[in-house]
Amino acid sequence: MASGCDLILAARWLATQDDARGVIENAAVAVKDGLVAAVGPRSEVEASWSAPKTLDLGRSCILPGLINTHGHAAMTVFRGLEDDLPLMDWLTKHIFPVERQLTREVVYLGSLLAAAEMIRTGTTCFTDMYLFEEETARAVDACGLRAVLGDGIFAVPQCAYTRPDEVWPILADFAAAWKGHPRIRPGYMAHSVYLTPPDMLVRAYETACREEALFCLHLAETRAETDNCLRDYGRRPAAHLEALGLLSPRSLLVHCVDLDAADLPLIAASGAHVSHCPKSNLKLASGVAPVPAMRAAGINVALGTDGAASNNSLDLFSEMGFAALLHKGVTLDPLAVPAQTALDMATRNAAGALAWPELGALAPGRAADLIALDLAEPGLQPVYNPVSQAVYAASGSQVLLTMVAGKILYRDGRFETIDLPSLLREIEGVAAWVRARLV
Repeated sequence: MASGCDLILAARWLATQDDARGVIENAAVAVKDGLVAAVGPRSEVEASWSAPKTLDLGRSCILPGLINTHGHAAMTVFRGLEDDLPLMDWLTKHIFPVERQLTREVVYLGSLLAAAEMIRTGTTCFTDMYLFEEETARAVDACGLRAVLGDGIFAVPQCAYTRPDEVWPILADFAAAWKGHPRIRPGYMAHSVYLTPPDMLVRAYETACREEALFCLHLAETRAETDNCLRDYGRRPAAHLEALGLLSPRSLLVHCVDLDAADLPLIAASGAHVSHCPKSNLKLASGVAPVPAMRAAGINVALGTDGAASNNSLDLFSEMGFAALLHKGVTLDPLAVPAQTALDMATRNAAGALAWPELGALAPGRAADLIALDLAEPGLQPVYNPVSQAVYAASGSQVLLTMVAGKILYRDGRFETIDLPSLLREIEGVAAWVRARLV
């Protein structure tokens, strides 16, 4: 007798992203109570499981939901505001002055816009470092995504707090409010070694350890950051963290563009993870992170988009393609980042970086966080290898279904949890608000 489940999804292909990286043709996945109950050939799944509904997704490929390991969701409101500038000019002369005037409502609407973009393009979980993060959490809670969220920890005044010591009760209240939520996890997000002094870095890390939470910061994003760290502390950024005792499997280091040969073994030995944001690094002319060398050293490298103001997209399919191609060109090695590795960086590796083992692959007992990529489009035919199509040929606009915890958030052009027309009207007002505050 067949076991009961909530829903069966069937598709021409399914990329499990399990340890064997299995790809199943004429596949199906059974979903029950927000988890994957079974994955396999459609005939076998349907023989073993019964559901009130079977959703046939045709010539699509079911994949684990993509995981964005670095971003600033509400910065969607700054998308295209100022482009073609070096990082520090972009931040200090254009972004920071407007950010200091942000309101809770602007952060909420910007976060909801980011959520809509991520749902539409196949991201089911993301990390976020920004301001008024309770508003981002409110947006995530409403729209059904997963996220690891935390207010940025700075030693300079922000819209959310004017003195550095004021950030700690904000973080404590946020952690208390959202701890135990099934889809939202609090994190401790120090901005950087140049805007977060050693005492604040140590306190953030120790709090993350005590709360069993993620510790995250931007690290070695530019050569100028390294030069300033050497001037101020006599150490390169990675060595600075190591000397402070802040490198461990709990640590997620974002960017890591300016690493040298001595930095790699420090990070690898600690078990710290890296979030690679290739498009943002290229747009800001920060450089190219040495991802092949990181991988060779044994460092777990995941993918992030950064914020929509410095990318200007939250589409992880685009990020996978950039990651795969960029490092081939830099190293002159076509095997530097293969397609399978790029997909791993957006799924399995990312789940490892967030210490969220239920995510990143499709197997019994894992979270039913999945997407379906429409491979019937002309630009994705013929299909010899679905993983190749996903990385080298597809974009997030070809996602036809997004599911988190067994709940469909998007299907065939329809958002199930977001009123997109109403949101876009609100965003027009936000854009007018931003323009009025430009320096």
